[in-house]
Amino acid sequence: MPSSATYVDLPVPSELDPAPEGHLALVNGAELYYEIHGDGNRDLVLLHGFFGSGSIWRSYLPILTERHRVIVPDLRGHGRSSNPLGRFTHRQAARDILALCDGLGVERFCGVGASTGGMTLLHMATQAPKRIEAMVLIYATTHFPDSARRIMARHTPEALTDDEIAKRRALHHRSDEQVRALWEQFYAFRLDHDDMAFIEEDLASIRARTLVVHGDRDAFFPVEIPVALYRGIPWAYLWLLPGWGHGPLERHAEEILTRGQQFLCGAWDET
Repeated sequence: MPSSATYVDLPVPSELDPAPEGHLALVNGAELYYEIHGDGNRDLVLLHGFFGSGSIWRSYLPILTERHRVIVPDLRGHGRSSNPLGRFTHRQAARDILALCDGLGVERFCGVGASTGGMTLLHMATQAPKRIEAMVLIYATTHFPDSARRIMARHTPEALTDDEIAKRRALHHRSDEQVRALWEQFYAFRLDHDDMAFIEEDLASIRARTLVVHGDRDAFFPVEIPVALYRGIPWAYLWLLPGWGHGPLERHAEEILTRGQQFLCGAWDET
């Protein structure tokens, strides 16, 4: 049911340069920007990765709107969304998106998430197991292994240059400080052992049909992690892409999303 305590519609300021389909809502204290595309009879939530925004999906919407009404949010602190907490957790991001769905009157839905988006879906699928019908997890993880923490540790505040800020402002519309905050939050992940800490019992509680998509050369999350997701989630499929690392998503996006939509709609060819 909608929760008015956590969701309030807001006007979208023109300085955020919103798309015609853009909306803004106050969700759990953050201003969350989202877009709605298509008018299918199934709802699909698309969740981007860290440092990304909902705009990464724009080129692929024609594939996904064939059968779905597609809800495309910017996670808190990303894109056109704010993050007054000053820190980012996938657990809180999951609460945000569930509350957003409440506000939109969406009780049951499918999901596609890349990296941080997939990790957010994992939290959603364990926080509210009955709400997600099916999901596609693209290079997600149960935890941050040492390989990921080493990469995160390179993102020191000193490593963020003016050129890097300018490049990332193409996706993040609020301010340079927004980009600096995301950089610092990513750097902070190297010390976090609580937010991403899924164990077998957590995965076993997931009720969504799940397609795990992963590259066998992922520098962040080695192949043992998607295998653990596949083995731990009761109704899961595993699709390993040879020679693919941790993105960029564009390399296989059309193939993943075309087959992913078939999977979400229950038209998966097991042959």
